Amino acid sequence: MSGFPDSASALAQALQHSRHRTLALMEAWCRALPGLRVPLEPHLNLPLWEWGHVGWFQTWWIGRNRQRALGLGCDPDHERLPPAWAEADDCFNSSTVAHARRWQLELPTLAQTKAELQRGLSETLDLLDRAARSGDDLYFWQLVLAHEDMHQEAALYMAQTIGLPMPEPWVQGHGVTAGGCGRRRLEIPAQTLRIGHEPADRCFAFDNECQAHEVSLPAFEIDAVPTTWGEYLAFTQDTGHPLPPAVRWVDGKALVRRFESWRAVDLDLPASFLGAKDAQAWCDWAGRALPTEAQWECAARTHEGFQWGSVWEWTASTFEPYPGFVPHPYTDYSAPWFGTHRVLRGASEFTSARLLSRSYRNFFLPERTDVPAGFRTVARA
Repeated sequence: MSGFPDSASALAQALQHSRHRTLALMEAWCRALPGLRVPLEPHLNLPLWEWGHVGWFQTWWIGRNRQRALGLGCDPDHERLPPAWAEADDCFNSSTVAHARRWQLELPTLAQTKAELQRGLSETLDLLDRAARSGDDLYFWQLVLAHEDMHQEAALYMAQTIGLPMPEPWVQGHGVTAGGCGRRRLEIPAQTLRIGHEPADRCFAFDNECQAHEVSLPAFEIDAVPTTWGEYLAFTQDTGHPLPPAVRWVDGKALVRRFESWRAVDLDLPASFLGAKDAQAWCDWAGRALPTEAQWECAARTHEGFQWGSVWEWTASTFEPYPGFVPHPYTDYSAPWFGTHRVLRGASEFTSARLLSRSYRNFFLPERTDVPAGFRTVARA
């Protein structure tokens, strides 16, 4: 991620900014849902568990990590320092605490959770200051920053799914939004593209983005912007394909849910909250195809007319490791999901600007419709 902070001073500012945003989101959730209880569903988490997990993750990889200075050379299974709260690992380790069991746990109170977040951040910043003076590797500080930013986006997905009011300032202005400019298609010439991060790259990347390799791509034609609501709704009306849960027809008008309210669909904006099967069905109807993730990255990197950043975009690619994949110390980030999840590229309006990257590989199960995801298409080969 080329825009991700890579110095100790920039990281310190970013960690504080991210925590301020987490705390503000907590306040918004408390106002919208005072009991902080959500139903047991696969795509939801208890808010107190989410926030406790964010704090736990930070101390697990920073304060309790005896090998944090080793960066990618850290042994993930080494014996860590004990947690400040004895039951922390049994509550908040997402690798060992099954999703359904999180509803059965006796979690810390909101006040206790906030106190631990503050304690953990202070510890993290103090250790970062020492690392800056001693030349220690900064990888784990970058990792916990990316992790917290991603959980903020997930909190907005959950608020959208439940229908909770959230202030509009949560929406990010990336300057790369798409839609409203009509259907344009870009001609991308045949080329060999080198994708993936090199070991010498001075930027943060997740393990599934590493192991640079070359991909040969024939010439292809790709949409300049994601498929719009106008184009998608024409398909549903023509075929009877079911609307996603976030959209409904009322008195002949299409409405889309925006947190707690339903608003008229802007037909020029990218369609979103669609699953991969919805995207594929549209392609079958229109005689188009979803791009591979290599085609998506190639167009994003080589053609200035390629507009992205308003919705995550389903690709035709199953989430698989790049050749020569080596897991990073956070071994459960990627490897458990290879072969079952689908790659999405781009970003959504809820994505932290720090995470914007043409090479970032997001991944979800193809049936997910709670994510602000749409799609663009390529000409069929």
